[in-house]
Amino acid sequence: MSEAELGKFEAVNLEDDSSEEDDVTCSFPVAMWDFNQCDPKKCSGRKLARLGLVKSLKIKQKFHGLVLTPTGEKCVSAADREIMDTKGIAVVDCSWAKIDQTPIAALKPSHGRLLPFLVAGNPINYGRPCQLSCVEAIAATMYIVGYQKLATHYLNKFSWGHSFIDLNEELLDIYANCKDSASVVTAQNEYLEKEQRLQKERQSQPDFPPSESSEDEDDDNDR
Repeated sequence: MSEAELGKFEAVNLEDDSSEEDDVTCSFPVAMWDFNQCDPKKCSGRKLARLGLVKSLKIKQKFHGLVLTPTGEKCVSAADREIMDTKGIAVVDCSWAKIDQTPIAALKPSHGRLLPFLVAGNPINYGRPCQLSCVEAIAATMYIVGYQKLATHYLNKFSWGHSFIDLNEELLDIYANCKDSASVVTAQNEYLEKEQRLQKERQSQPDFPPSESSEDEDDDNDR
């Protein structure tokens, strides 16, 4: 993408009806490739485009900023801030059910990135690991790189947007404090290992029947 084309993305329009967010601005490009696989009425990427928060790219159009893609070789981290500030961020809008049929590799991004483990808060994939919507992927990247307020602004365009932060705030803060991709991966693995240990501990605890004293108390309360 040329400097002239890049300029078209700058100063993304963040105007809405909320006076509380009037001071939120985005100085870098935010874009997406839309493979037209999602329901337009449910697609978060389409809504962002309608609001002027995302610029749609042609499938063969190059983008030199951060690109969130399953073919990325590194995780997003705070170390990506300079790239994001100067060249922006783009996502691939496609259906998770058709991910294997989508020619994502043909995009050949300069800075392909993966997102670490996060849980979806959108109504379609709520609670499912890693199956994020476009706005969740964009917001997660903004949050991890250091634009927490901007991430919240994007999520607030959706009635369910707060759910993503509610489900992932602890992890997002952990990732945001990591200095680079390797640190993010380490933090992710440590978190998952801890959760697995806690789950095993919960499963190993016997399900004791109520004690006689508890039953006696219940009987007394019924009298």
